Amino acid sequence: MTSALSSTRFSILDRSRTRVGEGHPEALRATVEFARHAEELGYHRFWVSEHHSVPGVAGSAPTVLAAAVAAATSRIRVGTGGVMLPNHRPLVVAEQFGVLEALYPGRIDMGLGRSVGFTDGIRRALGHGKDDADDFAAQLTELLGYLAGDQETHPGVHAWPAEGLRVPAYVLATGSGADLAAEFGLPLVIAAARGEERMIEAIRRYRTNFRGRVPYVIVSGTVAIADTTEEARRLLVPEAWSNAYSRTHGEFPPLSPPDEILGRAMTDRERRIFEDSMRGHVHGTDDEVADRLEGLIERTGADEILVHTSTYDRDARLDSHRRLARLARTPLRTAS
Repeated sequence: MTSALSSTRFSILDRSRTRVGEGHPEALRATVEFARHAEELGYHRFWVSEHHSVPGVAGSAPTVLAAAVAAATSRIRVGTGGVMLPNHRPLVVAEQFGVLEALYPGRIDMGLGRSVGFTDGIRRALGHGKDDADDFAAQLTELLGYLAGDQETHPGVHAWPAEGLRVPAYVLATGSGADLAAEFGLPLVIAAARGEERMIEAIRRYRTNFRGRVPYVIVSGTVAIADTTEEARRLLVPEAWSNAYSRTHGEFPPLSPPDEILGRAMTDRERRIFEDSMRGHVHGTDDEVADRLEGLIERTGADEILVHTSTYDRDARLDSHRRLARLARTPLRTAS
C-alpha cells in the first residue's frame, strides 16, 4: 500500500523574495538556482509569480522569469502561479506562452489569476481598476480562443506561435475562481493556509460542477520541515513578519533573520497580525509533516500539493524541500 504522500505530486511556487542586504537581481538569480535544485529533487513543476511595485518581491514579469527557469532546467515543468489576467491583454498573454511552449515544448504551464494591483497607484499605473477582475471569465474565454484557433472576440486575429499548441491552463482560485475553473473544465489551484472549511466546500463545488473530462485539484500552501518543531516554526517567522509589516505599513520588507524579528518591539496590531500569519501552515519534523500532509490530502482529495515557502535562510529552505521530497517517495508507515 502506498501513502497519500507517495501517490501525490509535489511542486514549488517561488515569489523571488529579497533578503535583507541583497537586491532584486540576487533574488531573481536565486529563483533560477532554486529551480535547478527542485528539478534534481524530483519536483513535478516550478512556478513563478507576478507582483508589481511590491518592495521585497522581485518577481514582476513571470513569463520572462519562466523563460529563464526553463532555459536553466531540462525536465521539470515550468509555469506561472500566476499571470494576473486583468493586468494584460489576452492576445499578449497567448503570444508569450506560445513562445515559451515553442521553445520548451511539453514543459510549459499557464497558471492564471484574477488579482489586480496591490494599491490604487499600482492599479492606475497598470491601467486597471478593481472592477477589472470581474471581466476574468471574458478574458479567459478570449485567451483560450487564441490558443484553440477559434477566436470569436477578434476574428482574423491570430496569436502566433500559440495557435494550435497545447499550453495547459490552470485557474488560481480567488473569490469565484473555483466555479470558473469548473465551468471552463480547467484544473483548480486553491490555497490551504486558512479557512479550510471554505476551501473544502469550494473543491466540492468544483468537482460537482466540473464540465471537462477529469477534474484536477492543486492545493497550495506553506510547508516547513526541520529537525525540531520549533526550528520548523522559526522558518515561518520572516514571511509572517513581512505580512504583518505590509498590513500596517503598506509595503513588504525584505525577509529578515528570525532572531531579529522575534526581538522586535511590535505594536499590538503588528503582533496580532504576526501571530495570525504564523497559523494555518504545515510545519514540524519529518514525521509530523508527513502526518499533516496525509490528512490534508485525504480531506481535500488533492491531486497535487504546490509548496510556497519563504524564509530568510535559503539553505534551511532547501533542506526543508529536500526533506519533503524524501517524504513524497516514502511508502505508508505501518505500526510496529
